[in-house]
Amino acid sequence: MFPLLAVQVNVLWYLFPLAAVISLVYSASRYELTERILQRAGRLFVTIVVFMAIVLVILLLLSRWL
Repeated sequence: MFPLLAVQVNVLWYLFPLAAVISLVYSASRYELTERILQRAGRLFVTIVVFMAIVLVILLLLSRWL
């Protein structure tokens, strides 16, 4: 039953927690103040998600003409 459930979960939904964790860990390793860590992590999270969305759109457009 669990493998069927795992197949139905869209893999793209793993992008958001992964990007959040990466941005928090990276920001925490560079800054000491909690407020500064959260500000930079939020900015980096948005940057990662936007960049990956742009890459996804480019790949979808390229695959359309295959």
